[in-house]
Amino acid sequence: MRTPSHILVDRALLLYIVQLAEPHGLLSDVKLQQLCFLCELQTFAKGFKALHFEFFRFAYGAFSKELDNDVTSLRRKGRIENFTVSDQAKEEAIPLLLAAVEGVEANERVKEIIEAVVATYAPQDSGTITNSVEAVQLTTPQEPELKIPIRDIVFHTTLLVPQRIEVKAEFTIPSGIAAKLNAAMGYEARPAWDTQSW
Repeated sequence: MRTPSHILVDRALLLYIVQLAEPHGLLSDVKLQQLCFLCELQTFAKGFKALHFEFFRFAYGAFSKELDNDVTSLRRKGRIENFTVSDQAKEEAIPLLLAAVEGVEANERVKEIIEAVVATYAPQDSGTITNSVEAVQLTTPQEPELKIPIRDIVFHTTLLVPQRIEVKAEFTIPSGIAAKLNAAMGYEARPAWDTQSW
């Protein structure tokens, strides 16, 4: 289960991914899901944890209900309009996220990885990026030598569970920036016991 700090990181990075993808043409739910899956997979492959979305096998590649909920929430808060980052988010939230990145090695590496993944895959249409995702080969803890392409995995099978993956470093947002970033994304600070409404 994601913690409030994980949700903050996920929503902030989601805004950043949408902003990076915008110049590459039309974005859709399917394409955004695949982009985020590839970003998450690549950060894990490099030994970093950034996004905390669980993904399962879906008819169109990988799908995360948590990601879908975060997109809906950011739309309700007016930070994403369709698949475009709002001016308010560009002026307030994105600069705070970038301030959290500056000078923090793990955050800088994650930012570079996400930018590289988006630059590679965002220009692809939904069908092509889905094919790219379905060609990704995964292993299971029971049989690490066996590699299975996602296209051969049964629908609704869990593909990625972030809390089970060990990494050398994690993307974090300093406490001094976290409250401001949460507010910039339209979320009020809540007492520690009131995390259900997030």
